[in-house]
Amino acid sequence: MKDLNLDPVLFPALDALQITTPTQVQRDVIPVALEGMDLIAVAQTGSGKTLAYLLPLITRLNANPQMRALILSPSRETAEQVHRVFLSLTKQISTCLAVTGLPMAQQEKELRKSPRVIVATPGRLNDHLKNNKLLLKGLGTLVVDEADRMLDTGFEAQLQFIQSTLRGERQTLMFAASFGKWAESLAKLFTKADAIQIRSGAAGAPVESLKQTVYFMTAGQKENRLLDELKKMRGG
Repeated sequence: MKDLNLDPVLFPALDALQITTPTQVQRDVIPVALEGMDLIAVAQTGSGKTLAYLLPLITRLNANPQMRALILSPSRETAEQVHRVFLSLTKQISTCLAVTGLPMAQQEKELRKSPRVIVATPGRLNDHLKNNKLLLKGLGTLVVDEADRMLDTGFEAQLQFIQSTLRGERQTLMFAASFGKWAESLAKLFTKADAIQIRSGAAGAPVESLKQTVYFMTAGQKENRLLDELKKMRGG
């Protein structure tokens, strides 16, 4: 990681996470992202895409104290995960997690302070923008995570409204596990025509290190069994 021109302030956090060697998508994406160029990266799930955009984003935010960023994720669960990873890398940059299921009033209070990074689902961000169309003022970087899921989950109108509120020049980083019609339409909506495309040779394929297990059971057994398996994953 130390040969990728990242802010050295990140290295202790990476060491604590036992991350020393970049994955292929990280090695491909980070230099482009650090240059401030738009990019579309297509890589398999589990390949390290989150760090591929968070590490250069934090580096650029630290270099430019006036810059702000928005990270869009398709679900509350994925947004919360991205937010957790961000906080594990730095706690020096103000953030707000804007997702459904959390108190709207608390989010509004945090957003009024103009946090430098907003991690949000399109639906909840759309709700906030209706009350404050200047919410994204000063946005320097937009990250669209899991773009191939965005329109598939019914966020087309919200994404178009979000795009209509954006002003000025900005960098857009778009990530997807596959680049079908949904992701392509989002690319046209948010990225510049000369956006650099990075495609993993294994994009769309399952990660070899992931273990997949199938259980057969009745509908009534499903929830209890799922909870049992989740507890096992957390170490009991």
